[in-house]
Amino acid sequence: MSASTKRNIATQGSEDFTGIKLREPAAYAAGFNGIKAALQHTFKEMGVTKSVKSLFQMNQKEGFDCPGCAWPDPDEPSKLGEYCENGAKALAEEATNAHLDAHFFAEHSVEEISHWSDYKIGKSGRLTQPMVLRPGKINYEPISWENAFNLIAQELHELNHPNEAIFYTSGRSSNEAAFLYGLFVRAFGTNNMPDCSNMCHESSGVALSETLGIGKGSVKLEDFDQAEVVMVIGQNPGTNHPRMLSALEKCKANGGKIISINPLEEAGLIRFKNPQEVSGMLGAGVKLTDIYLQVKINQDVSLIKLICKKLQKIHLENGTVFDEEFIKKYTAGFEDYLLHLDKFSEKELLDLSGVDEQLVNQAVQLLAKKNKIIICWAMGLTQHKNGVENIKECVNLLLLKGSLGKPGAGTCPVRGHSNVQGDRTVGIMHFASEPLNQAIKNVFGFDAPAEEGFDTVHAIKAMYQKKAKVFIALGGNFVSAASDTVYTAQALQNCNLTVQISTKLNRSHTVTGKTALILPTLGRSELDIKDRKPRHFTVENSMGKVHQSKGMLTPASQHLKSEPEIVGAIANAYFKGNHTVSWTSLCENYEALREKMAKVLSGFDQMNQRSKGSGFYLPNNVRDLDFSKLPNQKAQFSNCALPKHNLNEDEFLLMTIRSHDQFNTTIYGLHDRYRGIYNERRVVFMHKNDMQKLGLKKLDVINLTSNYAGKERKVFNFLAIPYNIPKGNLAAYFPETNPLIPIDEFADKSNTPISKSVVVRVQKV
Repeated sequence: MSASTKRNIATQGSEDFTGIKLREPAAYAAGFNGIKAALQHTFKEMGVTKSVKSLFQMNQKEGFDCPGCAWPDPDEPSKLGEYCENGAKALAEEATNAHLDAHFFAEHSVEEISHWSDYKIGKSGRLTQPMVLRPGKINYEPISWENAFNLIAQELHELNHPNEAIFYTSGRSSNEAAFLYGLFVRAFGTNNMPDCSNMCHESSGVALSETLGIGKGSVKLEDFDQAEVVMVIGQNPGTNHPRMLSALEKCKANGGKIISINPLEEAGLIRFKNPQEVSGMLGAGVKLTDIYLQVKINQDVSLIKLICKKLQKIHLENGTVFDEEFIKKYTAGFEDYLLHLDKFSEKELLDLSGVDEQLVNQAVQLLAKKNKIIICWAMGLTQHKNGVENIKECVNLLLLKGSLGKPGAGTCPVRGHSNVQGDRTVGIMHFASEPLNQAIKNVFGFDAPAEEGFDTVHAIKAMYQKKAKVFIALGGNFVSAASDTVYTAQALQNCNLTVQISTKLNRSHTVTGKTALILPTLGRSELDIKDRKPRHFTVENSMGKVHQSKGMLTPASQHLKSEPEIVGAIANAYFKGNHTVSWTSLCENYEALREKMAKVLSGFDQMNQRSKGSGFYLPNNVRDLDFSKLPNQKAQFSNCALPKHNLNEDEFLLMTIRSHDQFNTTIYGLHDRYRGIYNERRVVFMHKNDMQKLGLKKLDVINLTSNYAGKERKVFNFLAIPYNIPKGNLAAYFPETNPLIPIDEFADKSNTPISKSVVVRVQKV
């Protein structure tokens, strides 16, 4: 009998409704309501004194970095309120006064907890001591740290090959923890290091590396002050990274214009009331978007090609639209790209995009006259079959305009979790890097594996096929974050051992291998002390700046360890002191660890000194217009195909989205204030004509099904909501709709799941 049968585990929580209330969608973001929501949440979770103390230190130069998104702090001295509503909620979730101990796990079995909603699980509290779930048992029990580390070491030693272990990383880990983790995994002998970027911005990394030579964006925060046009594509900053709205506000104040491209008209792109300004609190706020192009789901390539064709037509008339000098000096493939554009008619592209041509022409006229252009994007571009080409088409537009390597211009992939970019920079990657391996050999004296490892999708498949038997997660909520939830859950249950290094309880603690460990770690806001001296670590923001982060709150428990200490102790237990790396000294002495990092990682020289205060920017070849590592030493134009979905009459294209009370898989509450949804998450946003066609009325109960390669996947009990969304398109929250996303459907080259373009059918209950 399998562990999953014995434990009767639910891969998702209750499908019951929670009492929906509907209001009109909001007309603006932030303002007094944002402050009110932030303080209500933090006061409830942390109390008034603790909330005020910690909020004053979040995102300050000598404080701690927000545990939410990776939006950068200003280089100049930060304002006291340098955080947003969702950043305050992220802090409250981490620093909550609700704590879990052995009594909680004795009272509640994993079976029981697994049937709770993700919201209820998350609200249970902070983890405070190591716990083990033994084979055949349904309750976690306490375990000592030493025994936990020895258990992991024993399971790793019993594997037939290092590639039978999977080492996952989320974006919440520090640079120091991630570097040490990657070092151990390579010393263990595998590159099986999937991470959360595989599920979100991997498409950005691939596209930007192939076209511009670096898998990161090229802009700095001050570029928004000088930009003439900012294009925000496939992104909802009002909910996902609200501090970006301040940058857009500055752009507007300096005469810049904003073009928004998105299937949903989001409040955060319509109007912004800056809570840091009196005018934002009392006035009408600032209108952000000048031109809103409400594109159909996954027709961004069609729309951008149409814009480029129309720009070409104007250029042929007056010769001033394209930056011919830039194109000749810095790019390759321009003539081929123009021939490629000729293959498409404007009408074809317009019809596919679903956008009003008058609005497209307004955008074209604006772009024709400007060359300081920033293009920002997020998951709305990356999580499609053609996710890589979506970004490449954006790069084409920037290359045509010469909008790179100058103030106020460039690429801006907006990262989700606060250090997901830093994790990759310091070595968390499933592919082998010869320069990194050689540097590790030079500094640490061992040979790192040269064989490519598993990314997230293929790690899941390996566990499902029982080719991988141990799963260790440095942060995250893997089962809720990944695609094809039922398949992913079975994959984890096939393992002999699953290990979760976590701050809070989440669903992945209930969907486990035969044996499971919970290893509780310090939160970002908490004091990290060794020998009575506080330690700090570093993170990298979304724009390539590395800076320190120093916690200041009393830890939730005396039994917590820091992430580097946990990683170092696992390594020490495995190698038993018989290795060239001094794991104990590195995991305890962060200064010494950073000295080693500076010797291994390019651009990290004098890391200990330079990371203090505002920190330092890492090298970025695009800012320097250095494309020497690319073919012909030029930035590359790309000929991108149009996306093809070929929907049947009864099929829709679904995109999974966040609510405003959510960050990634962490559910802060049951409201989506900006979209007018209260006290419910099981909703599907639909065009009113599509509802009419299906005979649906508002709040009718529906099921959704997807069918790929003959396999049907289904989610139950959702409420139909009429909404301003293109016909034929649907939107619904994740992780509730993640079971619809097939494990075998992912972006070409990047293997990012197709979470934003899932073909589904709607069935009335």
